[in-house]
Amino acid sequence: MNKIIFSLVAFILFTTHLVADEIKMAYLQVDEHKKDNFSVILKVPIKTNLTIQAEYIFPNSCKKTSQLNRELINKSYLYNWNLSCKEGLVGKNIEINNLKKVSTDLLLQLNLHNNISYTAILSSKETIYRVPTELSLVEVMSTYSFLGIEHILQGFDHLLFVFALLLIVKNIRQLIWTITAFTLAHSITLGGASLGFISLPSKPIEAVIALSILFLAIEILHQRKGINGITSRFPWLVSFIFGLLHGFGFAGALTEIGLPEQSITLALLFFNVGVEIGQLLFVSVVLFIGFALKKLNQNSLLEKSQLFVIYAIGSLSSFWFIQRVVSFF
Repeated sequence: MNKIIFSLVAFILFTTHLVADEIKMAYLQVDEHKKDNFSVILKVPIKTNLTIQAEYIFPNSCKKTSQLNRELINKSYLYNWNLSCKEGLVGKNIEINNLKKVSTDLLLQLNLHNNISYTAILSSKETIYRVPTELSLVEVMSTYSFLGIEHILQGFDHLLFVFALLLIVKNIRQLIWTITAFTLAHSITLGGASLGFISLPSKPIEAVIALSILFLAIEILHQRKGINGITSRFPWLVSFIFGLLHGFGFAGALTEIGLPEQSITLALLFFNVGVEIGQLLFVSVVLFIGFALKKLNQNSLLEKSQLFVIYAIGSLSSFWFIQRVVSFF
């Protein structure tokens, strides 16, 4: 496997990804605390340029029972207010008209007082969600699979870790074991943390995730000098250990999204399936482009770029680590 090829491929892919990662999903959470009475939280990232007229989201039978508040938190506008809907929301439409004007998606999480939850993704092509009278398990599976794929493909640090592993492993068989170990490890902590069995503070976890990428960058440099570090000798072990930490990162995103109460296990399973699909897509694209470039005999150009890309990975992960440690205070 030509490690040099991966370096140039990754540089191109990641530069493109940095731009795409600026786009974030809007979020609408509706909770029914008692029959026909709802609290509403609407989160709209500033960079989406999405302007929402909150009073027109719900059917005419719904009336505000509190003031609509808006505040700016972490580069997002956060709206919250209370509603009374004398006919409830089952069988009614929830509509976000202005989605037609932007490329932003919106995640809707509706939790009714009878412990039934609905989750849907609205987009410029589908701006209306009609609350069904019966819960569709297919809807839960498709929604959380999509969220898992989207999360891993927007998780630049997770992808950078996987890419660094690709630079170290020596053959396809080792790669399969390494990726499998990473998958198994983050599945364990993703499930445990999402279900509340285990818990660790998110900020230190994010800092250590950045440190894990820096560790692999150093290991790659050692390998170039003919020094076989622990990752070169036991890549599956390193990917498993750090995979446990990355799983907590995935769980943090899933906790923010929320899980439907009556389908927690199913939603968790298919979110993890989505993460794996996205991860395999990324690995497949890198391998495909890498082997294509190898056939073009671009080794001299790739050789010159390899060291630059390795130092770029180390520098970026160092910046993330410092940035995340500073956020502790």
